[in-house]
Amino acid sequence: MTNELHRPVLVGQIHADGSDYVVEATAAECAALTERMMIPGVLALRCSFHLVRESGSTIRGRGTLTARVVQTCVVSLEEFEAAVEERFSVRFVPAGRETDDLDPDADDEIPFEDGVLDLGEAAAEQLALALDPYPRMPGADLPEIDVEEDINPFAALRKLQRPN
Repeated sequence: MTNELHRPVLVGQIHADGSDYVVEATAAECAALTERMMIPGVLALRCSFHLVRESGSTIRGRGTLTARVVQTCVVSLEEFEAAVEERFSVRFVPAGRETDDLDPDADDEIPFEDGVLDLGEAAAEQLALALDPYPRMPGADLPEIDVEEDINPFAALRKLQRPN
């Protein structure tokens, strides 16, 4: 299966002192990512990578993701455009050699096969991680709710009680 954003890089092409790559999504790729991310729109996506070989066949990747997306405000339900910018660090590891470490501070591991990294898929995954799960349009505030002093759940029932 080919991903929406496919940018293969051979591990053998990565220089000993590191190599730089840039992934930019086309309009068609942005449209496909919009469906995958289940948001109203991905307008632009650019992801830069600096790849360095580590021990064995593990590759360390550091980079920056910038994107323009359209999201739905959780307060007003209106669509709005938002900028996404995220610095990240990942490790590309041969498939089957991923660690079982559940440390949330550890770099994400991205498996690869046959000596080929897919930087497009890595960029798409970074976008998914960087999206605000509860997007709020600038200026959107939650409405004020009047809270009665008597918060007993039976207080409302007492008000409905008929006089004896």
